[in-house]
Amino acid sequence: MTTQAACAPWWRFPIVWLVIAGPLAVVVAGVLTAVLAVNGADASVPAVPVTRERSAAPAMAGRNHAATPLPSGSASR
Repeated sequence: MTTQAACAPWWRFPIVWLVIAGPLAVVVAGVLTAVLAVNGADASVPAVPVTRERSAAPAMAGRNHAATPLPSGSASR
């Protein structure tokens, strides 16, 4: 290094700006995301219940069957 480069202020070194640019970009993106989340939030989730499609009927029946307890007098195999 030359004497002039060693005495230069810190902002004259390009590597310093590369080191600062990464975290600064993350902070700016985080603030932008927060602003978008607050300003673009939905008013509420719709209160209308979701209707099940007929294609989900076998899966729902199997789920209900699996969750049903066995009668106390029956033996399981």
